[in-house]
This record gives sequence, C-alpha cells and structure tokens, in this order.
Amino acid sequence: MNFSLPAPAKLNLFLHITGRRNDGYHTLQTVFALLDSGDTLHFSSAGQLTLEAPAALGGDDNLIMRAARALQNATGCRQGAAIRLDKRLPAGGGVGGGSSDAATTLLGLNHLWQLQLSTDELARIGLTLGADVPVFVRGHSAWAEGVGERLQPLDLPEQIYVVVHPGVSVSTAAIFADPQLTRHTPESRVAAFLGPGAETLFRNDCEPVVTRLFPDIREALDWLRKQTGNARLTGTGACIFARVADQQQGEDVLRRLPSTWQGFVARSVNESPAHAALAQLRNTAR
Repeated sequence: MNFSLPAPAKLNLFLHITGRRNDGYHTLQTVFALLDSGDTLHFSSAGQLTLEAPAALGGDDNLIMRAARALQNATGCRQGAAIRLDKRLPAGGGVGGGSSDAATTLLGLNHLWQLQLSTDELARIGLTLGADVPVFVRGHSAWAEGVGERLQPLDLPEQIYVVVHPGVSVSTAAIFADPQLTRHTPESRVAAFLGPGAETLFRNDCEPVVTRLFPDIREALDWLRKQTGNARLTGTGACIFARVADQQQGEDVLRRLPSTWQGFVARSVNESPAHAALAQLRNTAR
C-alpha cells in the first residue's frame, strides 16, 4: 500500500495564558485555525520503520518517528513502514509543523496498518507527544483550553492569510519561563470570540515577551501591519500572520518581503486536509 497525506499548518488566532498548574504547565485558551497549506507525508508498506526527511529533522527524536513508535507501543503492532517527509513549514515557527507531522503519522499508520483505532484513541496517544498534536488528530478548527488538549470544534469563517517567517528561531520553553509573561488573563467564552469587538478583546499574551526578546520579529510585525493593517504572532512564533482580502493581495505582500524572510499564503479550513484525504482513500478502497 502506498499513499500520501497532508500535514496542514495551523494558526493561533489568539492565545491567552490563564494560569499555571502545579506541574509547571501553563493553562491557556486559544483558537486553532487549520490551513490548506503544509507538509506532506508519503507512506508505504515496508519490513522496517524508516524515515526519509531533511537532515536537520532526522534522527530517532524526530516527532514522526516518536509518533510511529508510540502507536506501535500502544497497540503491540510490529509492522514496518517507509515514511518520506516533504517539509515546507518552518521548524519552530509556531504553525504546528512538527505536531501536524506527528498527527498525520498517527492517522496514516493507523490506516496503513489497519489498526482501526478511534480518533479519541489516536488523540490520547498524540497528547503524549505534544499539546498541539490532538487538534491535528481530530482534524477540525477548534477552541482549545487546558494545555491545549480540551477541544471544542468551531466552524470559522473562511479567511485568506499571509504567513511570514522572519528567519529567527524561538524557544517555546524560554518564552513560557520568562518572568514578564502574562499568566493570569481572565478566562473568556467562545461566544465572545465569535461576537463583535473580538479583534480588540483577544490577543496573543506571548507577543510582548517575544517582541522584546526578538527584535527581528517586532520588525516583521511592524512591517506586516503597514502592509495589511493587521498582524499577529501565532503561538510563540517565530511566524506572524495577517488577514488579506484575497490570494492576490497575499501574493503582492509576499513579493515585497525582505529577502531574509520567507512566507506563504493559505486559506483557513474547518476540516483538516489530512482527514479529507483519508476519507477519499477509504472510499476508493471500498
């Protein structure tokens, strides 16, 4: 069996830090918007478990290999697979590249190995790999709470976004450890996010810390706001994003990008492209 599945990007449309648990993890509220752009994973049957990926992402600690082994350990399955990663999303960019790759690995190997695990079971395995993995496993844009694992599916208006990576790397752990990080934003409700005035009520609590520590990101935010009138950090960065009217405006912004930055234009989608591709695979097999 041979097939390919997308590993879509995500944006945090806002990110509020609402507290800190005794184990050190932060509680938060956010909205994950899935995008129609991302990485691609190719799966084929094999006697052993192997991964072909860019050298910088290789090794046994890669999230793809960790996800595959976690699935084997949870099920007792000892089948192999040859996995190849086409990497497009920036590593450590805050757009969920590694988490999405891990989730697509769980979805893809569940199909390849005919394990028939439910989405809930796969999401539980995904949570052991990272707090952002379950939203990609469940495959729907969502309101998230807890450490990001408590998900309520949301149907969001379709938007076009331009996403910019200013060429720096941000340590998520360092941002959450910073003493100046806001950690007690009052909890909000979905209705407030979907209602009027949400643009001013909801923000990214990590943005002040990130822009203080990384002047290049502050410069990129200022630049993108001048181009579009709006821009925000996603996650802990380094990527920033802005709504644009259409694909053409997004492409125009990309053409003006400074040479040391990278970017892409994407459409928000409520259903994950990975889930849509899996459904098509299953229908074809019938």
